[in-house]
Amino acid sequence: MASSEADGHPSEEQPKLSKKAAKKEEAKLEKLRRRLESSAAVSAAASPPGEEDPLAASYGEVPLSDLQSKEEVGEPYTEVGALSEEMKKKASSVLVRGRAQAVRAVGKKMAFVVVREKGFTVQCVVTEQEGSVSRQMVKFVASLNRESIVDVHGTLTVPSSPIKGASQQVEIQVNRLYCVSKALPTLPINLEDAARSEAEIEKALQAGEQLVRVNQDTRLNFRVLDIRTPANQGIFRIQSQVSNIFRQFLLSEGFIEIHTPKLIAGSSEGGSAVFKLDYKGRPACLAQSPQLHKQMSICGDFGRVFEIGPVFRAEDSYTHRHLCEFTGLDVEMEIKKHYFEVMDIVDQLFVTMFDSLNVSCKKELEAVGRQYPFEPLKYLRKTLRLTFQEGVQMLKDAGVEIDPLGDFSTEVERKLGQLVLEKYGTEFYILHRYPLAVRPFYTMPCYDDPAYSNSFDVFIRGEEIISGAQRVHVPEFLAKRAEACGIDVKTIETYIDSFRYGAPPHGGFGVGLERVIMLFCGLNNIRKTSLFPRDPLRISP
Repeated sequence: MASSEADGHPSEEQPKLSKKAAKKEEAKLEKLRRRLESSAAVSAAASPPGEEDPLAASYGEVPLSDLQSKEEVGEPYTEVGALSEEMKKKASSVLVRGRAQAVRAVGKKMAFVVVREKGFTVQCVVTEQEGSVSRQMVKFVASLNRESIVDVHGTLTVPSSPIKGASQQVEIQVNRLYCVSKALPTLPINLEDAARSEAEIEKALQAGEQLVRVNQDTRLNFRVLDIRTPANQGIFRIQSQVSNIFRQFLLSEGFIEIHTPKLIAGSSEGGSAVFKLDYKGRPACLAQSPQLHKQMSICGDFGRVFEIGPVFRAEDSYTHRHLCEFTGLDVEMEIKKHYFEVMDIVDQLFVTMFDSLNVSCKKELEAVGRQYPFEPLKYLRKTLRLTFQEGVQMLKDAGVEIDPLGDFSTEVERKLGQLVLEKYGTEFYILHRYPLAVRPFYTMPCYDDPAYSNSFDVFIRGEEIISGAQRVHVPEFLAKRAEACGIDVKTIETYIDSFRYGAPPHGGFGVGLERVIMLFCGLNNIRKTSLFPRDPLRISP
């Protein structure tokens, strides 16, 4: 890849959905909404006043007035993930809040509720006991809608045999339970279905059983439910760690964090793939990257900068790895002698990141792997570096003929990734000295061959995740390069002018956060790693 940072090639397009198909999808959603509203109304009408119960204060729905910050927390809450046998020795009485993941009645005198919080689950047992738990309370608990939010008060116990249906190996013997927020009785997707792996579905089919497969569009339409699954909880907690590691590593290396504007005049990368808008009567667009402003920050003597922020691309790319809005992890730094200094940062940053994720996100990676099985990423302690020409030669030796001064297609990138894995035993490597013709206008040409540039791409599992380079910091040369790439120099005058007051040699790179997670976890679609994806066909929820 070469045309822009942190994105990739404007790869092969898939056919756009027809208007008929779009209307059909809208009608389907509207029908489902009406069914859910009807179900809620029926549920409300079917809830007659309960029988007289002297223990009624021990259970029920929490009134709205009590949820309007009426009083501060008295009894402290314990996180479900913290419940353990050790804790029983310190304090047997606990209060937890979570979702009713599963509810099961055993006759009229006992009910089980599995309560989930942040991916951890605990089994709660409600048993009729004179003077503390009434039969009406058992009935109330058994009637809870799944995914309702409940407060559970009770005593910790340790069962004699392992608990298979919950992550925590203790039980709560419930003496009080309140419904804080009631979910609809019929949900548009069941979490059990949404959390199922393809292997489970195929195994059931072979046994003659038909299990529900929740497709991607349905998941994204009801994303607020979909992200509750263990795999999605893992994905987005891993994503949080990637941002944190990125920030902490760069701060430790003397970088400072900046925040650049996303409303700009002209376009930051050139080309037509921008979201245009009216800015008080003047033409403007959403930034395709913070490229221009992070370079201007270097000219402002910050030395080393980074940013974590939104990036907008209006490309009509209907692929598994493209989004119209994604989170960019961008870096820019002064270069003392050689653009390899930038590549050194990439090397150290990502090896640190991978090491840290494998240790600190072990449970999350396991949760992802249960639904979407993948092999751990193979990478070297010192990241492999190949020149573009060396990559071309490896492909040629394998019988793949390509333009030596052109860009790599997605298929060629994958093929090279396979060859690199076979020869060097790594799925993470750097390819540098790209042809100048396939890089952005601000890329510095090589000193020994102007057909090539001081640039690089970084790959994971045969797909590009990073583009970087040394920048042109000489204003006259920069203006020539912009004109040669078809950019109206007037729209970037302030950018070019910032180099007229003395600019240090510098370089940087851009990373797509969602793509890093997708490839590290071996996922097949970038929409799985975007919380609320924006692509050419989706702008909600």
